[in-house]
Amino acid sequence: MDIFSAIFIFFACALLGILLAVLGLIVKIYSGKSIGNPNYPPVDGTVFHHECYTTDVRNIEHILKTKFDKYVKGEYMMDIIRDLFGEGIFAVNGGKWRQQRKLASHEFSTRVLRDFSCAAFRRSAAKLARIVLEISKAKQSFDIHDMLMRYTLDSIFKVGFAVDLNCLEGTNKEGVEFMKAFDEANALVYWRFVDPSWKLKRALNITSESVLRWNIKVIDEFVHGLIKKKRRQLFKYHTTDMKEDILSRFLQESEKDPDQITDQYLRDIILNFMIAGKDSTANTISWFIYMLCKNPLVQEKIHQEVEEFINGAKNAIDINEFVEQITDEKLEKMHYLHASLTETLRLYPGVPVDGRTALEDDVLPDGYKVKKGDDVYYLAYAMGRMPYLWGDDAEDFSPERWLDHSGVFQPESPFKFIAFHAGPRICLGKDFAYRQMKIVSIVLVQLFRIALADENRRVTYRTMLTLHLDGGLHVCALPRFQG
Repeated sequence: MDIFSAIFIFFACALLGILLAVLGLIVKIYSGKSIGNPNYPPVDGTVFHHECYTTDVRNIEHILKTKFDKYVKGEYMMDIIRDLFGEGIFAVNGGKWRQQRKLASHEFSTRVLRDFSCAAFRRSAAKLARIVLEISKAKQSFDIHDMLMRYTLDSIFKVGFAVDLNCLEGTNKEGVEFMKAFDEANALVYWRFVDPSWKLKRALNITSESVLRWNIKVIDEFVHGLIKKKRRQLFKYHTTDMKEDILSRFLQESEKDPDQITDQYLRDIILNFMIAGKDSTANTISWFIYMLCKNPLVQEKIHQEVEEFINGAKNAIDINEFVEQITDEKLEKMHYLHASLTETLRLYPGVPVDGRTALEDDVLPDGYKVKKGDDVYYLAYAMGRMPYLWGDDAEDFSPERWLDHSGVFQPESPFKFIAFHAGPRICLGKDFAYRQMKIVSIVLVQLFRIALADENRRVTYRTMLTLHLDGGLHVCALPRFQG
């Protein structure tokens, strides 16, 4: 036997051994398991971490409400997102979650914040409309998703931190760099869920983990600079009056408990507000615009509803005068707009997948057994397309499904329509988000007819913690009024 034959036999045996080992592992994992066996969930996770997935409304209510204390943000998940989100409200359990929840709950319920946010949203929407108007006059297409990401970033910084970031105009270089770093960090953190070697890469500071570390450095420098600047302002203009923005209120709380509410803690709080106030809102409005482009009749119905309830809408030549007519009272009357945004969230939820970790062995309402340490994920994106939940037209965009015969909005169970989470951790900023989305939607739909720049281009999502559009959303806007 010559040397080449020996080498060939060696590698053939090695490959055969690997194949047999893989087959043995598969047999070990799945032997004796079937979809009818309650010991094993019908949709299971990976060999690296035990997970199960569900779209059963009963299971979701069970883990998010009925046994809330027995299902928590698990260490596996927190370990993945901790570098970016630290100990913010979306990444912690127990006392830290309750403390932030209590503070945030109070802030979101105040009339001061409602009035301040509504005014800020109107000003930002007017600014956005003027930019779109200039582009439309030049008969150019543009990426409205990118523009909305800038708009929501400006808005959340104004409402959350009383800072004029001016990302929409692109005049603030640091703000634009921060936005890009945050978006890229978001995507890289999500990649960790499917990359079993991410901890090794982080330790060696190579490839994606090296890029993530650099982005987090950019984020930290920007946010810590913002906190220090805000502290100096509060010290210089020290007053007992309650400030309008959220950060000032947290800073005032930090004076009562400086050991616990540190600058690092405030940094984590800020970034958690960011993921909710910027990404989720901008993505939802973008998907909403996409749905209006694909369903022009819905776009016209919303336009008619705006004209019915807002004074001066039929001659909305002066943008500033028009936006000042948008009040909370008028927003509450616009049921079709509310239904259209809700229908968008049904099909394109801000967070497509979420889950909890079991603290003890349990049996889900559908009969399947969960062991201590197992992760149970619920699939909001898939649920929105399930005929058994929403009927045979589940994949169709139909705002009417949310309205009764009188045209009044009818909500669904939060465990079925899970876009804003449910149970004790239901989204505190739900009304806040709807207010912002409605204001900017009213302005855009009333002032422009919006259409896709390329009807043949496939629009899909990008794999991230939130449901971003992949490659943006390029549209054309035709002014409805001349002037």
